[in-house]
Amino acid sequence: MTSQTTDQDSHAAFARVGSAYYPVLVAVFTALVIISNVTATKGVEFGPIITDGGFIVFPLTYVIGDVLSEVYGFKAARRAILTGFAMNALAAGAFWVTVYLPAANFYENQEHFENIAGAYTGLIVAGLAGFIVGQTLNAWVVVRIKERTKEKHLWARLIGSTFVGQLGDTVVFCAIAASVIGITTFGDFATYTAQGWLYKTAIEILVLPITYRVIGYIKRREPTYRAAV
Repeated sequence: MTSQTTDQDSHAAFARVGSAYYPVLVAVFTALVIISNVTATKGVEFGPIITDGGFIVFPLTYVIGDVLSEVYGFKAARRAILTGFAMNALAAGAFWVTVYLPAANFYENQEHFENIAGAYTGLIVAGLAGFIVGQTLNAWVVVRIKERTKEKHLWARLIGSTFVGQLGDTVVFCAIAASVIGITTFGDFATYTAQGWLYKTAIEILVLPITYRVIGYIKRREPTYRAAV
């Protein structure tokens, strides 16, 4: 996959990462991943719908991932993915160091903090595994389709990458995270997985016009971007 994609990067047009836009996108991408993993420590139920608190912002990580892949290419998107991975690992380590620091006499939430840190660590394993699989698939599909379509059919790249990336991410994440947030039956697990995938995919499709505008904005202002022909 890597050698093929590197070859594709050399044929399709992408911007260099040295501009002001790339680090801002990576920073937002990383922050969204950390926020979604913290909020995912709470299982959420809306009638028959079972999910976790990560549903609030997690789909936006794929929007940013699409922008990075479309404008900067697979290698640059992979760099952002690895940055997000490293910062999440750092967050998990910081939580556990804080757990073992001596609590002040007035602090009464040690047990609650340990519960959150424990859940976050379990979700970090699930989240990072799903994140690496899903985001890598997402970036690869965007670049793979762009190699064939050039600047045409952006919708196909965005929807196709969402379909594949979110499926890989959700299956891997839910397989590990279900027991962490208290899901014990196969029926609830299947519901949790299917609804999570459908929801995240639907959200990305709904915000497609915004993704289009962001990609267009950055392409027009990136001095090193050359339209693929």
